[in-house]
Amino acid sequence: MLATIKRLRVPLIAMTGDEIFTKSAGEGARAARSSTLAAAADVALDCSIAEEACSLGLAPTASTTTMLALGDALAVTLSEKRGFKEEDFANLHPGGKLGKRLARVESLMHAGEALPCVTPQTKMPDVIYEMSRKKLGVTAVVEDQKLVGVISDGDLRRLLEKRGKDVLDLTAGEAMTENPRTIAAQEFAATALALMEEKKITSLMVVSANGKLEGIVHLHDLWSTELV
Repeated sequence: MLATIKRLRVPLIAMTGDEIFTKSAGEGARAARSSTLAAAADVALDCSIAEEACSLGLAPTASTTTMLALGDALAVTLSEKRGFKEEDFANLHPGGKLGKRLARVESLMHAGEALPCVTPQTKMPDVIYEMSRKKLGVTAVVEDQKLVGVISDGDLRRLLEKRGKDVLDLTAGEAMTENPRTIAAQEFAATALALMEEKKITSLMVVSANGKLEGIVHLHDLWSTELV
């Protein structure tokens, strides 16, 4: 590998157990790279130790801990220099636990045909059919592509208790809850969960900056993120 690295002119940084600098009597510091790897490296980092923690002095113990600590220090320093953020971690490691916790709302929301949606003029029998068909327990009420309200299973129960079968004569606009809670598609799933818990709701409408409905995120969708 060393010959290939040199031929390709790839800079090589090595971490070895060599004592890179030693001092002899009457001399200043001088390089003392004894291993092949350290000698071939453009930068050789000293991970040498006085002795292993192993009682026999044979098993790599203190030396592996030293190398791990130095590797962590380099990684943290480089991430700070490059301005590495949580979003970058999520993008590069989407399958890991932290990546899942940093999932965006847009990757979890229901959109397109899966989005329950009616107009303010939709009659309640059709509203109920839309809610049942999309199986999210809620439907958005949209006019000119913009969110104007929502109707949830809870809204229907309260209307039935108050008005009985006359509910079926209402339109979505008459039955909806105006100014529902919303969230942007670029927000973290954790932010959506916190908002749901704070407001004691099970879904959030996802809208753009100009109020256009883009999707809906449900509490059930957050189960896969290991947040719930």
